Amino acid sequence: MEKLIDKVSALELLKKHWGHDKFRASQDEIINRITIEQKHALVLMPTGGGKSVCYQIPALMFEGKAIVISPLIALMQDQVDALLKKNINASFINSSLSSDERKNRLNNFVNGKIKILYVTPERFRKTEFVEALSKIKVSLLAIDEAHCISEWGHDFRPDYSRIAEFREILGNPITIALTATASPKVQLDIIKKLGLAKDEIKIFHRGIDRPNLRLEAVDVFDEKETLNAILDILNNYKGSGIIYFSLIKKLEKYSEILSDKGYKHSIYHGKLNPIQRKKILRKFINGEESLVLATNAFGMGIDKADIRFVIHAEVPSSIESYYQEIGRAGRDGGDSLCTMLYNNEDLLTQMEFIKWANPNADYYSRVYDVLHSKTEEVNSMGIDFLREELSHKNKNDFRIETVLGMLDLYGVTEGSIEKQNLILVDELPFELTDDTHLQEKLKNDNLKLLSVVNYFKTKHCRRVFISDYFGFPNEPNCGNCDVCN
Repeated sequence: MEKLIDKVSALELLKKHWGHDKFRASQDEIINRITIEQKHALVLMPTGGGKSVCYQIPALMFEGKAIVISPLIALMQDQVDALLKKNINASFINSSLSSDERKNRLNNFVNGKIKILYVTPERFRKTEFVEALSKIKVSLLAIDEAHCISEWGHDFRPDYSRIAEFREILGNPITIALTATASPKVQLDIIKKLGLAKDEIKIFHRGIDRPNLRLEAVDVFDEKETLNAILDILNNYKGSGIIYFSLIKKLEKYSEILSDKGYKHSIYHGKLNPIQRKKILRKFINGEESLVLATNAFGMGIDKADIRFVIHAEVPSSIESYYQEIGRAGRDGGDSLCTMLYNNEDLLTQMEFIKWANPNADYYSRVYDVLHSKTEEVNSMGIDFLREELSHKNKNDFRIETVLGMLDLYGVTEGSIEKQNLILVDELPFELTDDTHLQEKLKNDNLKLLSVVNYFKTKHCRRVFISDYFGFPNEPNCGNCDVCN
């Protein structure tokens, strides 16, 4: 049994550091599962539902240390900053730090100056990191955004699938995995990848418990109808809002139209440099900018409670991503609108995305061979050379970006073409060479898109549809969607 710090209760810690007199929903039950029963938990809780407290308080109650595995550098920075403001000794180690700073923070963790350490899963590739952890007692392992564990989830990270190996390195500590979005298939995969049997872990879920969110879906025929639907919301809903787009080109087009009509806003997408993105996010969170037009790059880490509307101007790729994005609205409990604008042409865009995101085994092999035989040329002439070698100058073939990303995620390459230092360091893994496996993933992605179509077409409560999708059946009608009233 893990030792608890004497005379420290969960509620006392909640009052001391968070200033609350009582827990929300099932937080106390989850914390008791971890600290009193000392057993594992999988927590499915909506965005803004208070997942972090479910591992942060147990981390303070155990005598040993806690490691939190998190996928995003910006997200862990925000969480650590929030803990430090609460006088909790926390830190993070990731690639944004210098080598000396990483070494210093790791020493502070080993020496007991840091209680909670946030890391990316890729950190476990580093020998010195693993060796340092072998010298200390880790009482709790928390996996944030646990859907990243599963290839059938919507944000798969290959290093996340090695969690069972990480747990073994740490001495198989008590483990809590947390996510807002996991279908029944993904839930089972998470448990398997943790190296646990189903009867060793308890699943906690609150269903789709966001009654203040009004869910609507509007059929739009063309861009004119899309614009009119957006303007109708902007003119009738005051406060902060996000309009999501799939394509940067379309985002920029609507940005120009809205600017001409006098609607002040920012734009946010992956092609902006990190400094620009950080500045836009900060202005939005601080209330200096109330409207953002964004791609899904504007994602995790948006800690803003008073977002009054989220519009999807184009059809999203999955119910998982849609639910996560609308979950950013109304975190203060106030009424908020979540509208999907559905245009059949958007399905073609998403089908193209799915095609580019799922190259076959032969294409992975061809890219690998070119990188192996022409490394110098690829680094000196850039991605266009690589595209020309494989796609005959077809600039609309984005499989190259997918392959390079997956090779990096699986640790097959190091460096990057942009920095002209890309090198191969490993062979292609089974997951990228087995066509049966790759075809199954392609099928899974298409089924996810079909679920979005079914969500739009449903004649039943939209919240019930989402609840059923995530494996929470028998929920009552919400009474607050366009189907219910």
